Amino acid sequence: MSRSLDWAAALLLLWVGGSAWATDDYLGIGRDATPTEVRAWDIDVRADFKGLPPGAGSVVEGRGIYEAQCASCHGSRGESDAFSVALVGGTTPDDREMGRVRALSHPVRTGPTTFMLLPNLSSLFDYIQRAMPWGAPKSLPPDDVYALTAYLLHLAEIVPQDFTLSDQNMAEVQKKLPNRHGMTTDHGLWPGASSASGGFGNGGLPDTQAELCMQKCASARGE
Repeated sequence: MSRSLDWAAALLLLWVGGSAWATDDYLGIGRDATPTEVRAWDIDVRADFKGLPPGAGSVVEGRGIYEAQCASCHGSRGESDAFSVALVGGTTPDDREMGRVRALSHPVRTGPTTFMLLPNLSSLFDYIQRAMPWGAPKSLPPDDVYALTAYLLHLAEIVPQDFTLSDQNMAEVQKKLPNRHGMTTDHGLWPGASSASGGFGNGGLPDTQAELCMQKCASARGE
């Protein structure tokens, strides 16, 4: 038997033995997650705001939470440190009016900020709730997440200083994001029904006009 076949036989024996060992030794271990445990992880917030928890938080409250939990990485005004992406900046009143950040159509010297790219406010809320602060994710109660989101909206000059964000008015604030129209699903990566038909995609139409060629492609192109 060749050396390669020897190795193959040995690996097969290890796999079979390991599988049997794992099956025999771990029978009966584990249990179904309880409804409470499932709810603790089922915290995603969709773009249509389904899953948004009840609650509210003001810009003023958010400032204190931000200074204690976020400023060390994201800067005192959302300008970031040397390692984190800047949260605010790069948008204009015209962008907020049109819902499309004009600077993204041109080379950006310092890189786009979060609010230059953000199309859905629920995405920001969901990320803070799920992943922040860095050292203790999922530790912030909903009211604190609302307050932090409100403060960031204020830093981005979208809401005034006396504003309170809640699950009741988030959809209205969404309409003020500078890049709310900046994301499109009208392309082939979304194969479902077109947006005109109530879907998210373009009906599965390809994004390119290339012709399929499996052989003699160079001659087909006239090369």
